Amino acid sequence: MLATLATALPVAPADAAGSHLPRTGFETSHGARWTSQPEERSFLAAVDRATPRVRIDRIGTTGQGRPLQLVRIGAPAPERPQDVRRGTSLLLICSQHGDEPAGREACLTTVRDLAYAKDRATRRFLERTSVLVVPTANPDGRAADTRENSDGSDINRDHLALRTPEARAIAAVIRDYRPDTIYDLHEYSPTAPYYSKDLLSLWPRNLNTADAVHRESTALSKEFVEPAVRKDGFSTGVYGIWTDPVTGDPVKQVAGDGQERILRNTAGVKGSVGLLVETRTDALTDAEKADPAVNNRRRVISQLAALKGAFTFLDRHRARIEAATTSARLAGYTDRGPVYLGGADNEPATDEQVLSDPPCAYRLDADRFGEVRDELALHGVRWRWDGDGGAVVPLRQSERNLIPLLLDQRAAYHLTVATPVDVCDL
Repeated sequence: MLATLATALPVAPADAAGSHLPRTGFETSHGARWTSQPEERSFLAAVDRATPRVRIDRIGTTGQGRPLQLVRIGAPAPERPQDVRRGTSLLLICSQHGDEPAGREACLTTVRDLAYAKDRATRRFLERTSVLVVPTANPDGRAADTRENSDGSDINRDHLALRTPEARAIAAVIRDYRPDTIYDLHEYSPTAPYYSKDLLSLWPRNLNTADAVHRESTALSKEFVEPAVRKDGFSTGVYGIWTDPVTGDPVKQVAGDGQERILRNTAGVKGSVGLLVETRTDALTDAEKADPAVNNRRRVISQLAALKGAFTFLDRHRARIEAATTSARLAGYTDRGPVYLGGADNEPATDEQVLSDPPCAYRLDADRFGEVRDELALHGVRWRWDGDGGAVVPLRQSERNLIPLLLDQRAAYHLTVATPVDVCDL
């Protein structure tokens, strides 16, 4: 499946006439340096001009004025959000943390390889699948080589509050296109010998993730990404878990909880299959230590190996993915079941963290509604006006499990405090 993604070393393939396709700065330097932002713009513009499979939109602007871009890929490229929502779709979010560039390089070459591929399997895949890519989710951080954006904010802790322009742009894409799978590419610093695999992955742990979505997310990780990475010769494991180097048994958890403000968890709460992937940044072998380009190539190639697993998952689990995400988004209209304000799939919620009988709605006065109206809209939450300039937000809607996380005073990352409404005629 998708033979164009199987190239071991990121080097642009040749087209039928023998001329080389557009190449990134990473490729032309053989991994000695990362692709610059001017090179990225030129690269994507060349791909966009060359094929009807690709369309590029500007979806926002960073604090320093850099464009945030969305690449739409299909056969042909989908023209409208409803074109994406009618079939299976994948959203790649690349390098939210600006000092983690390997995922961005993998995303850029994947855009090109999908756009130019001539094999029948890839053409057939793109006829049934929309691939959406945010190639650089944190352009200001990438320019400065910093984890945070230009305001010092960690974008991957802002997918609930939506204070940053980067997170707001991503939220609008999720709202409008409703991607079935959201795949988030990162890198991590190892702690040898307990935490040093080439690539780690993790699904949504948030307990508000629908069971079927959770199953598909863990399948993506364990049944597709991990085997694909091992097949290409890399080590792999679960993100956030130290393991004994001899037995492989878990030692302790150091990251990867159920926080709803982290993208992989936000994805699950919103009814999308989600996955975080992390490649190791530090050089461990003698060859990697002697030549940084060798280490850089290993980081990117392992990301590409994981992406091969993700594309295979989309192809083989197409019906299961669509069934899981559709049922998760429709479940909110029944307005039944608890909402969890804490806990994770490996850490049961306490009694205080469970809304076993959630209110039927939340009421916001005019001032508080004014504070969060834009964020509610970006999340796709609907409301109705009351008679005093405020609003009532019913739970009976697609984003039902998200609403208490935004508005209930007991939620760890609530945007504001709304008044629960227990008797509703909505």
